[in-house]
Amino acid sequence: MSKEHLVSEKSPQSQEIVVVTGASTGMGAATAREMARRGFHVLAGVRRDSDGEALLAAGIEPVLLDITDQEHIAALVARIDHDPHHRPVRALINNAGLPCAGPVEVVPLDAWRRVFEVNVFGTVALTQALLPALVRSKGRVVNISSMNGKVSMAGYGVYASSKHAVEALSDALRSEVAPYGVQVVIVEPGGVKTEMARVGLSGLSGLTSRMTPEQTERYGALTQAIPSHVAAFTEAGTSSDAAARKIAKAATDRRPRTRYTIGATAAFLIRAAALLPDRVLDRMTMSDLRKHYPDRSGSGRAAAGQHA
Repeated sequence: MSKEHLVSEKSPQSQEIVVVTGASTGMGAATAREMARRGFHVLAGVRRDSDGEALLAAGIEPVLLDITDQEHIAALVARIDHDPHHRPVRALINNAGLPCAGPVEVVPLDAWRRVFEVNVFGTVALTQALLPALVRSKGRVVNISSMNGKVSMAGYGVYASSKHAVEALSDALRSEVAPYGVQVVIVEPGGVKTEMARVGLSGLSGLTSRMTPEQTERYGALTQAIPSHVAAFTEAGTSSDAAARKIAKAATDRRPRTRYTIGATAAFLIRAAALLPDRVLDRMTMSDLRKHYPDRSGSGRAAAGQHA
């Protein structure tokens, strides 16, 4: 019998609990399956009962969890505190997130607030609620940031701002809880082949229709380029299963690094951001974006591309 098989056959009493948020689909669902395969009892946060049906077949326990809903968070804490097998919490994997695209000037403040409510405040709320259990077990917090947590670029300011905040809160938390045996790890994915990119673009058409003529002149070409840029980046990205294996490594390494990247593009751009002057990095990212600008042959370059 293989070692892997033995791990998957652990008795409930010998298991540890892992919480994975945003596990309805994509990278979160893949991470829940990978952690279950490694022998953990996974509490997988889903938004609807129907989302959890596929996870049940993999031996995963789905829990209704909107990380912006305090009642959902309280129910999860109660589930852990009253676990029938008194299992410790090995890791909280904060994967739930909300994408958003569009120019800083144009994205409505309500959209900014919604993204921060999920990506930042929801992550903080759940982490605060589970830290007592994590301190008791000397567990681990794994925060899923993004390449955009280190590298921001035109058209991605809302999402990147929220992920910059995740980076900062993770750095502070790491020092605060280290004396109590809790480790905090950041994972920075680049492109991952999931539906998240499509969801992030869903509001872009409505955004462009509300732009003033002046805003259209400034950002029209940029907003037309973003869907193509996202599609190309996603298509060249890592599979959800490969990303899940890296997240599982971050959650289980005996001596984890403080940061793990997912994908060659993320590793390259994060390193470039640390080494290159800001304006050189600006030119590099804008050059990549301009490959996706609409063809304006004979009419000159769009004003949206003039500023970089």
